[in-house]
Amino acid sequence: MTSKNKQSINMKWPYKTKNYVLFGAGVFVIIVGYLTMYLGEVDSFQSLVLSPMLLLIGYLVLIPYALFKK
Repeated sequence: MTSKNKQSINMKWPYKTKNYVLFGAGVFVIIVGYLTMYLGEVDSFQSLVLSPMLLLIGYLVLIPYALFKK
């Protein structure tokens, strides 16, 4: 009974360092996307094209890739 109680539990992190770096990069790209949308004029290239592209890359590419990559 004591041998069962003394078993060490090996807990592994679900993600590796690369996943956390990719997730952080995704959050950074999303923040930059919102900042470019906020700082640009209403009808500018920055607000209408660049910012949505950054947000799509962050939300649809980097964050899911960081979560699903093993």
